[in-house]
Amino acid sequence: MTTPRTLVDVFRNLGATAKPDLLLHKKDGRWVPISTAEFTERVKAVAAALGTLGVPDGGAVVLLSENRPEWPTLDFACQCYGAVLVPVFPTMVADQVEFIVRDCGATAAFASTPEQAAKLLKAQATCPKLKHVFVFDHAGGGGKPFGALVEEGRKAHAASPAVFDERAERRQPDDLATIIYTSGTTGEPKGAMLMQSNFVSNMLAGCSLLPFDSTAVTMSFLPLAHVFERLVEYCYYHRGATIAFAESIDKLRDNLGEVNPHIFGAVPRVYEKVYARVMDKVDAGSPAKQRLFRTAIGVAKEVLRLRTEKKTPGGALALQHFLYERLVFRKIREALGTRFRFAISGGAPLAKDLAEFFWAIGVEVYEGYGLTETSPVIAVNCPSAWKLGTVGRVMPGVEVRIAEDGEILTRGPHVMKGYYGRPDATAEAIDPDGWFHTGDIGVLDEEGFLRITDRKKEIIVNSNGKNVAPAPIESALKGDPFVAQPVVIGDRRKFLSCLVVPNFEKLREWAAKNGLGALSDEELVAHPRVEQIYQGIVDRWNEGKPNEQLIRAFKLLPRELTIEGGELTPTLKVKRRVVDQKFRSVIDGLYKGD
Repeated sequence: MTTPRTLVDVFRNLGATAKPDLLLHKKDGRWVPISTAEFTERVKAVAAALGTLGVPDGGAVVLLSENRPEWPTLDFACQCYGAVLVPVFPTMVADQVEFIVRDCGATAAFASTPEQAAKLLKAQATCPKLKHVFVFDHAGGGGKPFGALVEEGRKAHAASPAVFDERAERRQPDDLATIIYTSGTTGEPKGAMLMQSNFVSNMLAGCSLLPFDSTAVTMSFLPLAHVFERLVEYCYYHRGATIAFAESIDKLRDNLGEVNPHIFGAVPRVYEKVYARVMDKVDAGSPAKQRLFRTAIGVAKEVLRLRTEKKTPGGALALQHFLYERLVFRKIREALGTRFRFAISGGAPLAKDLAEFFWAIGVEVYEGYGLTETSPVIAVNCPSAWKLGTVGRVMPGVEVRIAEDGEILTRGPHVMKGYYGRPDATAEAIDPDGWFHTGDIGVLDEEGFLRITDRKKEIIVNSNGKNVAPAPIESALKGDPFVAQPVVIGDRRKFLSCLVVPNFEKLREWAAKNGLGALSDEELVAHPRVEQIYQGIVDRWNEGKPNEQLIRAFKLLPRELTIEGGELTPTLKVKRRVVDQKFRSVIDGLYKGD
């Protein structure tokens, strides 16, 4: 197997293997395997089909789909043909889809279902360059059937098989592979242009750190439109691992039990939900079981502390840990399957307390850090070098330095070519010396581990000129099971306040046990007894904090912040500007008479 220089090389190396279950997907109630031979044959057919559609060299092809076998099929077909794949999050609304289709100038677009295709068809009305819309699950109505296109591509490839190789041979490391639109927490989306070499350099560096091979079975559920999952799956393909596509997040628990994977990647919100389910089960148990659990966790965290200090637990502690491993921790881990090795966390900061919990019970979660513009990984923890509370050491081949104002700068083969059609934004992000300005604040410790402390643009500067980082405060508040989404407010204000979205599932359980079960969510958040719960949470945060970090007012919101509502990005980051606008009257109310 040759060392790849392009994603085409990754595909070719894959085709040289004879794996019967490269991909797994659920169909008619059972997991159906797709072999490397079948996968490579379909990629060649779709690549030939792109030629029949008249997609030009370097032309944009939009993909709006959940994770499924057609996703990597179209991706590798575009790489080998010479088209530029433009992924779109399935959660995006029609107006967002229209913006991306128009901005990238796509001539062809693919959707998973008729419902997703409707967004593309609406965009087609105002985007004259978009000539073709295909649907994987075609059920009549708008869009063309993808299956028919594949058959047409098979015929075209059979008639001229050399065309595929000729086009694939022309791919070079500096060719554009994809344009990924970063929604950002403010402003209009920008298309990050990532080259073949960006992905391949990051893939090779990642594979050199994470221990897995072709025997591994992995689970895919984080959207492939997210650069983190896409890079992780390129690593899987490079190693020849099996990839099982989860049916949905809602069915993830069942799918994990059915597939029994060794590895998966996820964003912190997934780990938060797993933790919340564990704690709900504990709270529902008898007082004796609750005491057992908390004692076990205390022992496990002490063992973890010794491990981080490269020390061995003493005899009594080791024996306790041995017993609790069999009585408590093993049962919790069963939810992830019996073959689980490790998980990867990215996309947003993972709270240190959350990471400690999972490591303590024997679930190794390796947190990394990066951005869409850096393909994406800049630093990552791994089995040979990990430290909780950090995002790991800098990846091989990647440079990082901390600017005078604390901003993390990075340079190397992982940095994007620029923003599509936005030379001004490119010049603002990448300086003349090639350093990409991440917008994140961080520090490198004496052992070379990178720690993220906040977003540069989200630093709150109060009316007294004091700088306050909201992320650590929000992370601490989310550690309480009654809190789902806190948003700290205070820029140019005299003090901090906070909008709090309750964990409504937890709150409703409490209400049912305390005679308030008949109340609606809106009535619950306005009830004095409920406000007392959250006042207690805020008071616990405020204890011992300096004046500028005190939360002096808060408001409970009656609904969750959502992607559809525009308050969250597709990667579940809060759009602070949108929240500030949508809840302006609520926020102003917190500062009346300040």
